[in-house]
Amino acid sequence: MSDKLPAEEFKGIIGATYRTSTPYWPERAKPPTGAPNIVLLVLDDVGFAHLGCYGSDISTPRIDALAAGGVRFTNFHTTAMCSPTRAALLTGRQHHAAGMGTIVEWSVGYPGYQGQVTKRAATLADMLRPHGYNTHALGKWHLMRMTDATAAGPFDYWPLSRGFDRYYGFLSSLSDQWNPELFCDNHPISKPQREDYHLTEDLIDKAIEFIRDQQSAAPDKPFFSYVALGACHSPHHAPRRYIDKYKGRYDKGWDEVRKAWHARQLELGIIPPGTLLTDRNDEVRAWDSLSADEQRVCARMQEVFAGFLEHTDEQVGRLVDYLEETGQLDNTLFVVMSDNGASDEGGDLGNVNIRKHYAFVDEPIDELLANIDKLGSEYTYNHYPKGWGFAGNTPLKWFKMDTFGGGIRDPLIVHWPKRVKDAGGIRTQYHHCVDFVPTILELLDIEAPGEHQGIAQLPIHGVSMAYALDDPAAPTQKRVQYFEMLGDRGIWADGWKAVTRHKKGTPFEEDRWELYHVARDFSESVDLAREQPEKLRELIDLWWAEAGRYDVLPLDDRDRERTAASLRATSRTLYVYRAGMARIDRLSAPNVSNRSYRIRADLDVPEGGCEGVLLAAGGRFGGYALFVQNGRLVHEYNCGDARRLVLESPGALPAGRHSVGFEFRKTGSLRGTGTLLIDDTPVATLEMEGMWPLLPNATGVHCGRDDGSPVSERYACPNTFTGKLAQVTVAVDDDQEVDYLKEYHAALSDD
Repeated sequence: MSDKLPAEEFKGIIGATYRTSTPYWPERAKPPTGAPNIVLLVLDDVGFAHLGCYGSDISTPRIDALAAGGVRFTNFHTTAMCSPTRAALLTGRQHHAAGMGTIVEWSVGYPGYQGQVTKRAATLADMLRPHGYNTHALGKWHLMRMTDATAAGPFDYWPLSRGFDRYYGFLSSLSDQWNPELFCDNHPISKPQREDYHLTEDLIDKAIEFIRDQQSAAPDKPFFSYVALGACHSPHHAPRRYIDKYKGRYDKGWDEVRKAWHARQLELGIIPPGTLLTDRNDEVRAWDSLSADEQRVCARMQEVFAGFLEHTDEQVGRLVDYLEETGQLDNTLFVVMSDNGASDEGGDLGNVNIRKHYAFVDEPIDELLANIDKLGSEYTYNHYPKGWGFAGNTPLKWFKMDTFGGGIRDPLIVHWPKRVKDAGGIRTQYHHCVDFVPTILELLDIEAPGEHQGIAQLPIHGVSMAYALDDPAAPTQKRVQYFEMLGDRGIWADGWKAVTRHKKGTPFEEDRWELYHVARDFSESVDLAREQPEKLRELIDLWWAEAGRYDVLPLDDRDRERTAASLRATSRTLYVYRAGMARIDRLSAPNVSNRSYRIRADLDVPEGGCEGVLLAAGGRFGGYALFVQNGRLVHEYNCGDARRLVLESPGALPAGRHSVGFEFRKTGSLRGTGTLLIDDTPVATLEMEGMWPLLPNATGVHCGRDDGSPVSERYACPNTFTGKLAQVTVAVDDDQEVDYLKEYHAALSDD
């Protein structure tokens, strides 16, 4: 086989010498004339009403200024959840067709639920690079199976394999803002060690750095910077000074706040005159029904969220300032949006540690009160009550994960002074996140590739929004948009919407569909299903047609239960770790929940003793660690609150080579006997109960050190082991129940 390049790749002439030869230099890609820089900034779990320019009293002056210099869209929609929205946003394909029917952790192996974006759907970054753009992704990715988020990959669904030149951020669904698990390009890294670190500040610093470096090297090349902040997804973390600015602001409660925000929306023209404020969802408690203690906790949680959003706004302003200072803002298409509506995941009274909600574990009011002054700090993993999520979606119904307006109608701001001249304008045309890619393609006058990297591509499913930028009165060009999330369904067509909120565990055929003429009923307040059954039937039939077209089926109403199935599909029974290894993501960690397991560490203790972590899985909000302190072997199981299950050896480890470890022998649902071992000899035992029903480790696994927030408050990170650590092994038994929820509820009834 010849090693020569194909003839068509070289268009010069090869002679005997350079004198008789003609060189050939392939022309590099040139951007379209006047091509703008593109900044796509995505907020997380920010509801329709949360921004000041969309009606709230939360201070967001920098984002409001972008709206004042650009246009606001009031009829923009997402998919109701983060991964699916991002898949549609970045590919221009409907989210099920792209393989992302729900979040990556809940993938189930059907075409529409792969947990990674199909390679038949190239990203916008893939499409822009051949046209002279440099591309950067920052922050939340959440578009790949998290079991691939290790140093071994595979990497073909990471950002650098999906069209981005650089990446800095976190790959999973959410992040501790004070102690994030970061990745740079294709590898995990530790959090920068600086005082008063906060993730949002770090991401904006890095966005500026990427733009600065790229423009310094190639000022003639435009950039596409995808900035996906962790804010304002839980945990709600912000510097105390931002939180305290709102002290007392929300003492009147969410019912009154909704009324005030609704009035301001009418005043701003964000909602049409006469738009009704929907009734309080029946899942939200009336503010007046809460006790004084409950009101105090709930009000503080909204103060924390408001401070978090204001802090985020300030960081967005720093990026805008940099673009303006460097003369790039006028020709930068700067987009600000949210990925779904505000969340109800905090339950009735909110959370100190939202991981407990995800694991079906309640937090009593006494626990919330005890931590009220820590909310927003690195010592809580907090989320506000669903009542505040409902307020954030004013004037709409329901929440994130629902296909009613509260889950899918979101803020969208477009600022581009060189093109958009209607400063402060409002756009009411119907749009969806799947429409973003075709908009950029039209603005640049380029086409999506029919083939990418040898793979035939899906057609673009969205409809360009470019016409709306120029003409606020232009009629909507989109005709149909379906919705589905965890069994909830909806369909919009020519101003009408049919929608159903499915009750988990009930037959889909028993769902009650509602009908709204949303062209006249912005807030979905008047159900016309009984008055117009023929229209409702027409839309339901259209939903089924769209579902078949875009790989929506099979319908599946499971959510967190799917995580257990995903873990079983990828787990093994023996894990071997070595000191100093790169962080292992938590979904690739040993699945020790509700089963027997053993940890063994082979080490050498020097003369004079040693200290430090042998194995740490998780962090402050859940996990377990085996470490040496004051010469003694310690195992601590972190229940995610003040309750810690601790075993400690009675004496110090003597110098020399040893095998030490911990063994858990399951004796019932979420309970068993823990034993500390030195050279296979038991030195301490403890009856353990009330353990995590799902993965105990809030974050990833480290060997020979701990990183981020500490599993145990007995030490500070990184607490690197000072002896010689050969390896650590974790072996799990096969006594784990398949139906962990059944076991969890059985444990509750036993108690």
